[in-house]
Amino acid sequence: MLTLLADVGYQPEWTTVMSASFMRHALIAGTLVALAAGPIGYFVVVRRDAFAAHALAHIGFPGATAAVLVGIPVTAGLAIFCTGGGIAIGLLGRRAVDRETATGTILAASTALGVLFASLASESAGNVTSVLFGNLLAITPDQLRTFGLMTAGVLVVLVVIARPLLFSSIDPEVATAKGVATGVLGLVFMVLLAVVTTMAVQVVGTLLLFALVITPAATALAITARPLAAVALSAGGALVSVWAGLVLSAMFDLPPSFPIVALAFTGWLVTTLVARRRRRRG
Repeated sequence: MLTLLADVGYQPEWTTVMSASFMRHALIAGTLVALAAGPIGYFVVVRRDAFAAHALAHIGFPGATAAVLVGIPVTAGLAIFCTGGGIAIGLLGRRAVDRETATGTILAASTALGVLFASLASESAGNVTSVLFGNLLAITPDQLRTFGLMTAGVLVVLVVIARPLLFSSIDPEVATAKGVATGVLGLVFMVLLAVVTTMAVQVVGTLLLFALVITPAATALAITARPLAAVALSAGGALVSVWAGLVLSAMFDLPPSFPIVALAFTGWLVTTLVARRRRRRG
């Protein structure tokens, strides 16, 4: 126990670590992911698509492990499988009930593939572990450029479809009656979610994806129901979690995923408890 406490003790040279190139890359990558994950997370919560977001992270796992096996960038493997899974869920799950079934079935098949590929990639166990828990400190300049293009694309498309997407998310039956192409919007949204998942997995990993995609949005919605304000708060919460988490990881020699997730969870827990207390008083 004493050895463990010593390992996570205060690191006086943490400011030097923060100025290193790998930490700058981590800050830029985390910022890009947070800016994309915050707005998309708002719609995930409003549409009650948390299960789909969780599933896409696991659907991307076999893609990442396959990329490790064949020697291509992990981002490419994640993008192919996440996007393919998102399109499949969007096409097979036009209705909420069908979407749950399609998501669960595709998730099961993808998990089985992930187990197979992970066993074949036993010599690259470190890379597989990074996929599961994230490795923000290993982000490369090439990945930064890819993240920049992905973030820009997600935000541009989201701005274009935001109003009809919100309408179809809140009341899909009325939106369909009004002529809104809810099926097409749902498919486009799943592709956007797949792109964000591709980035977020490389920051916090498959198992901790909710920390950036769901938790900040849930925290924002506990504060306000206004869409623009909630989206801004969601993105801001994700940014604070990433920035403060990286600083804490340097100060106490921790893996970045832990403080990032811990901060996001703490913010959600405090906000939720305060909101419930106010509702009881009201």
